[in-house]
Amino acid sequence: MTSTLYRHGVVHSSADPFAEAILIADGAVAWLGADDTADGLAEKADEVVDLHGAIVTPGFVDAHVHLLETALALDGVDLSGARSLTAALDLVRAAAARRPEGAGPLLGHGWQDQDWPEGRPPSRQELDAAAGGLPVYLARADVHSAVVSSALADARGLSALPGWRDDGLVTGAAHHEARDATRDLEPHERLAAYRRALGHASAQGVVSVHEMSAPHIDTRAGLRALLELTAGASSGLPLVVGYRGDLCVTTDDARALLAELPGLTGIGGDLNVDGSLGSHSARLRHPYTDLPDELGVLHLTAEQVANHVAAVTRAGLQAGFHVIGDAALDEVLLGVRAAADVEGLAAIGAAGHRLEHVEMVDAAALAALVLLGVRASVQPAFDAAWGAPGGLYAQRLGPIRAAGLNPFADLAGAGVPLAFGSDTPVTPLDPWAGVRAAYAHHQADQRISVRAAFRAATRGGWRLAGLDHTGAGELRVGAPAHLAVWACDELVVQAPEGRFTAWSADARAGTPVLPSMAPEAAPPTCLRTVRDGVTLYDRMS
Repeated sequence: MTSTLYRHGVVHSSADPFAEAILIADGAVAWLGADDTADGLAEKADEVVDLHGAIVTPGFVDAHVHLLETALALDGVDLSGARSLTAALDLVRAAAARRPEGAGPLLGHGWQDQDWPEGRPPSRQELDAAAGGLPVYLARADVHSAVVSSALADARGLSALPGWRDDGLVTGAAHHEARDATRDLEPHERLAAYRRALGHASAQGVVSVHEMSAPHIDTRAGLRALLELTAGASSGLPLVVGYRGDLCVTTDDARALLAELPGLTGIGGDLNVDGSLGSHSARLRHPYTDLPDELGVLHLTAEQVANHVAAVTRAGLQAGFHVIGDAALDEVLLGVRAAADVEGLAAIGAAGHRLEHVEMVDAAALAALVLLGVRASVQPAFDAAWGAPGGLYAQRLGPIRAAGLNPFADLAGAGVPLAFGSDTPVTPLDPWAGVRAAYAHHQADQRISVRAAFRAATRGGWRLAGLDHTGAGELRVGAPAHLAVWACDELVVQAPEGRFTAWSADARAGTPVLPSMAPEAAPPTCLRTVRDGVTLYDRMS
């Protein structure tokens, strides 16, 4: 048995809000308490770490990731900072000039034409000129559409597929085919990509991720490899909780998928009912403000949803769906109700089915979510990126509809179990940014406390995956040692009425402290990430 004692810091624990030290032994929390008591443990510990005032917290869980796409985005051209079409083309031109001969397609990610003065994405003719004829794939920030060069379009026959536009913008089937061209990797290349993405996650204090695999994103073999790769903490990687977005009609379909992917947690995730607001493909009840003839796309009907939910429930797994638009949510809830009529409300509720994103929730939909026991995996960074007045949401929906998006306070207040994710690479894998975004929501009445946001970003992920019974997501004796150590400028305690004060022994009043999320506060810096007592990332040694 190995043990590590962390002392001379602050431990975020509801079990002992005044703890200054914590002992990890054999992968679990063995003790936590005051520094003066820790003196007697220091001699027996295999490692003693002086925190120098740093804070130890439960490790983060990112409840919605795409690891292969994240790795490709980390290696590709980052267009998220481009402030014009011209600037984006300059980045492509520079990357093409550095491209090794014989390399695969040139990949880029993160462009948002609504923020550019030109008001449009690059055309394939412009990409051809900038990249010197190379095959190029540039994904929009939401990854539901892209622009491609002529070389890539010709090589994959995109012009013959639905979703092709002559200017090189691809959606639907044409986009899926273009995206597949970027994923033609050898097994060892794919594993290396997974490791890069998971290593990046651990450097952000993440101990587990929910991988949202689907046919248009990655292969079943890839998900199986991920589950095997990270099954034990000895891998030195965050735990991957696996979801596969394959539509099931019968229970045999669900059981066959589980047999092919042992350890699968759910059949869903990026099982798309609709698309995205940015690409005008989220399914709405009323047309887009900036495209009055468009309602978006509905990929699944209520009947398909009902069959899938019933089949997956009988197989003993979670079902789940990607749903963003209000009309798409109507369709999902109609389908889940139909499944409940057959399987029974208790069985549906106990299964813990989940929805990803679920951005447009009115009062009737909220009541249905509660009645059906549906859980929600949400992305606060979406509001930070697109929820500002005049931002993407307001452009697509108008200010009134945009004001109702991502109602975190309503969901939390109604008792809908929440977990936070990034949808990386759609928004950066940065869990503190998600906590800050939920606390600083653009709509003041939808803000939640830092403590509630932190719990959604930590314990919430374990809860949505049905793993919170292990004690994961909390620092208390006997719980798995999933934790992160942080350096930060200021620690604060939240008073019951929502105010924050600087940390002191008196101010804590029995409430665990957290890093300040004030706008002027610097983000916490991860010093160490630990899963089951195994160090995944370390800047302390």
